Amino acid sequence: MTKYVFVTGGVVSSLGKGISSASLAAILESRGLKVTLIKLDPYINVDPGTMSPFQHGEVFVTEDGAETDLDLGHYERFITTRMRRVNNFTTGQIYDSVLRKERRGEYLGKTVQVIPHITNEIQHFIRRGAGEGTPQAVDVAIVEIGGTVGDIESLPFLEAVRQMSLRMKREDSAFIHLTLVPFIPAAGELKTKPTQHSVQKLREIGISPDALLCRADRPIPDDERAKISLFSNVPEEAVISVWDVDTIYKIPRMLHQQHLDDILCRKLALDPPPANLKVWDELVHALEHPQHTVRIAMVGKYVDLSDSYKSLNEALRHAGIKTASKVDISYLDSETLTPDNIAQLDAYDAVLVPGGFGKRGIEGKILAAQYAREHRIPYLGICLGMQVATIEFARHVAGLPQANSTEFDPNTPQPVIALIDEWLDRDGTVQTRSEGGDLGGTMRLGAQSADVKPGTLAYGIYGPVVNERHRHRYEANEHYLAQLQQAGLVISAITQREHLTEIIELPQSVHPWFVGVQFHPEFKSTPWDGHPLFTAFLRAALARHAQHAPTAQPAPAA
Repeated sequence: MTKYVFVTGGVVSSLGKGISSASLAAILESRGLKVTLIKLDPYINVDPGTMSPFQHGEVFVTEDGAETDLDLGHYERFITTRMRRVNNFTTGQIYDSVLRKERRGEYLGKTVQVIPHITNEIQHFIRRGAGEGTPQAVDVAIVEIGGTVGDIESLPFLEAVRQMSLRMKREDSAFIHLTLVPFIPAAGELKTKPTQHSVQKLREIGISPDALLCRADRPIPDDERAKISLFSNVPEEAVISVWDVDTIYKIPRMLHQQHLDDILCRKLALDPPPANLKVWDELVHALEHPQHTVRIAMVGKYVDLSDSYKSLNEALRHAGIKTASKVDISYLDSETLTPDNIAQLDAYDAVLVPGGFGKRGIEGKILAAQYAREHRIPYLGICLGMQVATIEFARHVAGLPQANSTEFDPNTPQPVIALIDEWLDRDGTVQTRSEGGDLGGTMRLGAQSADVKPGTLAYGIYGPVVNERHRHRYEANEHYLAQLQQAGLVISAITQREHLTEIIELPQSVHPWFVGVQFHPEFKSTPWDGHPLFTAFLRAALARHAQHAPTAQPAPAA
């Protein structure tokens, strides 16, 4: 039978429930247990797919095409279990499911209420995510409840897991509460009162935590831990200090050294082998002992919020581990790039243009792709980054000066990037464009395979077939591909099913390393394996670093 660990948060948001949950899962997995993680999000959106990156951070895409919370990226980077659509659900999905059942008459004329109908549906979704009754069933499911205790939005989730724990044997569930212990500089001391109040609030709704993870900017002294234990009714050994560290990959060792996994295994009546965290120790050692430094200019338009590129940042760090390199990332706002200041890219070893949506900042991204191409700076374009590189090449090399995407200019006469139903007919007319529609259901999502052309950079990285995850609407217009290829652009991968462009590149006789991919490789990068595309990108950057001393000082890394 699956055991459940419910993780809640208190005092403030953004304390790191996702990292803590993933780290605990990593320890339990190292002890031979089969583990999965489930994220419950209290917002009413069906998923984060239509939410601004400034509101929510990045959208993580699973192998089966679900747009999910960024915490699922942490889960996949910490354990070997792959996340699926069932590993993340929202209040919106719960209410949608209940209302559909009500319309079908499944409640037999009863009044549909939060208790029991909404809470029962939440429990059903949790058990489904854990794979109960299927071959995918796990030993332990760690369920992270979004939001903060005391929020109206998360109350149905908390009530649901309270009920769920009552329906189980005592040894089949455990509760962990993550809270803040702030340091007040004026007083010169840590304050435990917010944690006391947060636990009190949790107990008011019928949940008593079995362990507390106390976040602070420093280790919490034993006397403060004893005080927290006394006022929260949690054993002192289960009051775990979680302080700020320079890399998230130190958290599994930190929690294990304070015996959090032993505490939970006792509570859940589990007796697995001892933990083996050697792989995490080796990762941390590699991060702390780089042999090289490589400087990457990331030209994006969500640079004010680093969570917008969370998986991308981690993928670069993973490649840094594989190449024994420290990766310094400078975030350049594409809206600020002009012909007068674009030469600042000379100061970097490589240029990366990530994905995004909308017209804002596009000309700056195109300018960055042009400068990298003309000055032989290693370039990696991801999703939108591939599309702007295609537009730039069409404008300045392939004789298509008005080339654009219909996303940015619906009336462009040369739509080298467009929705499939906007592609030019063979006779040169434009097909009927789709209007409106469900923004959450019009994308190419999830993993798809493509055939790779032999003799290309892509083939050297991936071999004959590439299988990566997607999140986009617009495609390279097949009616321009012949003209682009005649001008020297290499289409090095084509999807097996729809025959769409997956990878573009420049011949190495023209440019040392210039690649654009329509997919999002960052979603499949892990700290222990890295990702071959990012590793190849960093090796190209290191080669430039060795051959070309920068002529200017780069901006400080963000």
